[in-house]
Amino acid sequence: MEPRDIEYIAMQWFEAFNNKQLDKLLDLYAYDAEHFSPKLKVRKPETNGLVKGHAAMREWWQDAFNRLPTLQYKVKTLTANNYRVFSEYIRIVEGEEDMLVAEVFDVNNGKIVFSRVYHG
Repeated sequence: MEPRDIEYIAMQWFEAFNNKQLDKLLDLYAYDAEHFSPKLKVRKPETNGLVKGHAAMREWWQDAFNRLPTLQYKVKTLTANNYRVFSEYIRIVEGEEDMLVAEVFDVNNGKIVFSRVYHG
């Protein structure tokens, strides 16, 4: 894939996430994809920060949408090559301080196969 195609997948991800469209979000992932987040380590220690597959990701993100109904991500930068995109964005939640976040999506055959989040 071309870098612009990988960036397009990332922009679709942000649009689906910000609109709380869980099915569209999951459609961007391979069925057996993995997602790593430091927040998972805190909220679900048994995962050691990693969830695998659509069912686990659905549960994780639905919980986030339920707990944080005002959660939004504002994209600052996207940098892509032919199989990976690095994004920086601002995590915005009403009543909380904004947080700078980085996330990487590894893409294979047009689907995200691994995503990982970095923040303080």
